[in-house]
Amino acid sequence: MTFPSERIDIADDTTDRARDTGRRRQARKRRLTALALAATALLSGCQSVIDQTYESGVKPSTSPQIVDEVQKNDPRAQMGAREHPRIVASYGGEYHDAKTERLVARIAGALTAVSENPNQSYRITILNSPAINAFALPGGYLYVTRGLLALANDASEVAAVLSHEMAHVTANHGIERQKREEAEVIASRVVAEVLSSDLAGKQALARGKLRLAAFSRQQELQADVIGVRMLGEAGYDPFAAARFLDSMAAYARFSAVDPETDQSLDFLSSHPSAPQRVELARQHARAFGQEGTVGDKGRDYYLTGIDGLLYGDSPEEGYVRNDTFLHAGLGIRFDVPEGFRIDNKAEAVLATGPDETAIRFDGVQAGDTASLSNYLTSGWVAGLLPDTVQETTINGLPAATARASAERWDFDVTVIRLDKQIFRFLTAVPKGSSALEATANTLRQTFRRMTPQEIASLKPLRVRVVTVQPGETVTTMAARMMGTDRKLDLFRLINALSTGASLSPGQRVKIISE
Repeated sequence: MTFPSERIDIADDTTDRARDTGRRRQARKRRLTALALAATALLSGCQSVIDQTYESGVKPSTSPQIVDEVQKNDPRAQMGAREHPRIVASYGGEYHDAKTERLVARIAGALTAVSENPNQSYRITILNSPAINAFALPGGYLYVTRGLLALANDASEVAAVLSHEMAHVTANHGIERQKREEAEVIASRVVAEVLSSDLAGKQALARGKLRLAAFSRQQELQADVIGVRMLGEAGYDPFAAARFLDSMAAYARFSAVDPETDQSLDFLSSHPSAPQRVELARQHARAFGQEGTVGDKGRDYYLTGIDGLLYGDSPEEGYVRNDTFLHAGLGIRFDVPEGFRIDNKAEAVLATGPDETAIRFDGVQAGDTASLSNYLTSGWVAGLLPDTVQETTINGLPAATARASAERWDFDVTVIRLDKQIFRFLTAVPKGSSALEATANTLRQTFRRMTPQEIASLKPLRVRVVTVQPGETVTTMAARMMGTDRKLDLFRLINALSTGASLSPGQRVKIISE
């Protein structure tokens, strides 16, 4: 979670954005309209709470995993080097873990030896993001997220992803993309001039560059052919490409809880997994033999390499634990009402509940703000009702509350000052709903400083590789999962287990725990 500078415009109804996306998507959209209303336009002049930590350490990697340096005289490599910091920034920085980096280097090294251009050098960056993604930039810059590594079940599946991206590089697909960049430059200038928020501008520019990572359907299919061939020639299971496409599609279905989820950072947004494409990958793999009889999956050393991998939110973004949001760095915590779903997005913490009730939580630097009442009425909330502003205290902290109104919605706005920061809750309900006061009260009553003991005990979730013992089943193993209320579904998903699959003593599986 980072807190960008944006003005919250209560009166701006963005319900129409998804009118043409189907009846089912529309129903979900209506449930989240209040949340969209709370996050549309720009704030004026407020600095975000965590923007400095968001940008800190965002530099090109100085320790490539495959070669000592990218080809200096290659103009394509220069393009990749230029965009690398923006890509890293948009994914929360680099993820550093020596064991995992060695694992990825081992896989990429085996693929490089059989690539169509073995002289091409590569720089592999593991991105510190729970998103499921991998992509390439011209000049041999390859990226894979830790989220993808957590989902994969063996080395051949990661090799399938990397070989596909390396194929884009060796097939010079970046040349066409470079032409598209010329048009993107114009849009980038507009973004830089229009967006007053430095962080928001950088994020928008980074997303523009991410669009350049998308290839045409023909290029994707060509990369599939080259990638599967590289898999087989490197000795990996050539059927891993089709298998992992299926896994990623299953994860996308698992994660598709609402239409507001930002899919732009996920692999399948730029690498469509049509059934025909999966079948084509299997057909290419059959050139090496029958499924299950050829190639090495590399499961054992892969599981060893990702044991302890950070999973989900990073400590810098805070943690979601059931109905509670906790941020050790900021020293705060709060609960949402039972039945709400918390989504820890980059720009804010969002939560949705029954009857179209929605919550938005973010923060700004307090600066010289002396009066929270004055802050509430300073213009950052359009639709605020000035006569409802009241100053109060919340768990010993100075606070102020107010109501706001739009055509279809009622809002509670609560701001709390803690040291040099102002934290903000925006609760939205449809007009006439009786849930506003109760929901806002839950937030106000539970927002507090974390104790030193709580901060010390708060640990991130990680991928833990465990061995199945006699008598243990899918159900008992899934019960050990943490950080989700869909334990059985997620356990099956990250271990690629079908609904009727069983476990055997001695089998190694992944669970998510502290």
